[in-house]
Amino acid sequence: MALIKIREILDGRHEGAKVTIRGWVYRKREGKEMIFLLVRDSTGFIQCTIRKNSPAWNAAERLTIESSLTLDGVAKQDKRAPGGYEISADSISIIGLAEVFPIAKDKSEEFIRDIRHLWLRSRRMNLVMKVRANVLDFAREYFKAQDFTEVSPPMFISAAVEGGSTLFGLKYFDQNLYLTQSSQLYLEILLYSLENVYCIAPSFRAEKSRTIRHLTEYWHIEGEWPFADMNDLMRFEEGLMTHVCQSAADKCKKEFEELGADIAKVVQVKTPFPRITYTEAIEKLKTKKPHLKWGDDLGYEDEKALADEFGKPFFVYDYPTAIKAFYCKTYRDKPEVAMSVDMMVPRIGEISTGGAREDDKDVLIKRIREMGLNEKDYDWYLDLRRYGTVPHVGFGMGLERLLTWMLDLENIIDAIPFPRTTRRFYP
Repeated sequence: MALIKIREILDGRHEGAKVTIRGWVYRKREGKEMIFLLVRDSTGFIQCTIRKNSPAWNAAERLTIESSLTLDGVAKQDKRAPGGYEISADSISIIGLAEVFPIAKDKSEEFIRDIRHLWLRSRRMNLVMKVRANVLDFAREYFKAQDFTEVSPPMFISAAVEGGSTLFGLKYFDQNLYLTQSSQLYLEILLYSLENVYCIAPSFRAEKSRTIRHLTEYWHIEGEWPFADMNDLMRFEEGLMTHVCQSAADKCKKEFEELGADIAKVVQVKTPFPRITYTEAIEKLKTKKPHLKWGDDLGYEDEKALADEFGKPFFVYDYPTAIKAFYCKTYRDKPEVAMSVDMMVPRIGEISTGGAREDDKDVLIKRIREMGLNEKDYDWYLDLRRYGTVPHVGFGMGLERLLTWMLDLENIIDAIPFPRTTRRFYP
């Protein structure tokens, strides 16, 4: 008998038929005449009943939570069962008999996070990981539709992208290298050959922040392309965000519903997004924080306050040059203002940062020197401006921040299979 995924039975495709499923025991309830098993596989859960006179009874008695098994029986509709269907079992073959499973209802969040390798089996994490996979598909769909080429930049780098204070250093044979903070500079290399380029890859930040939105290792959706300006950049980003949200609302309804996430806010994401300048943002925030002045960097609480006011995704652009990276292009008539833009969402604040990249070699050298960086470390980067420089833009969006907002997750660590924070690096 061919193996069948549980989802197929729950869809009503095998009612009244003999079926074989394979999976794990999620729950077990025993009575004198009947044993109820809730069996899971990657596609869902189904109730299985074993009567005392069944050949499967002895095996069912031995089963423990998280034991793996193969089960044969007849699928039938039963509105009382979870999912509306159940299997009346005829035989059970135990594959792996589990020891006493350590996760119980009375376990704390801290304990659950300490045994992440087992918690990933939970229905909640199963659903989050499925939405995550779909979001990656939707992002790639949009990039491909806009004629972008996916590329694979390195994770080991020799010079900082964002800033030295958040670099993870490591010994690379007899050299000192770093883990990448962003693939941006390498995408800039590739745009001179492929033009529109993007990558989805890990980035690493040695930030000691402990908020619901910070990870030391996260996945970055990054794009760079030439012959474009700030308006082009914001239009692309809002188009990407809208495509991802609308696709998720259409294709992940069951996951949103089971997770209890507010799908309405995702459905409502549509272009164009509101835009305000950094200067306007400071004025808005001054009503609550009078000490805030032009030139101050916006912290998490500031971004969250702005985002909560808008209640949907929006842009803040034209930041002070002094608080932005060396590669940010500045206005020639206002060199104190950088062509930089952040997309923000409620509760999370910033989920992406982008802008125009400085395409003038002499201005770029000046910025590198002003920031105390080693010019020799960036000689290859300056070559891009020496040989056929072009105006270009790009951005980086944090996948986990996006998911945390979309799925109303309590903490960003639930948006990634194996979170890395200042305190968590196991397993």
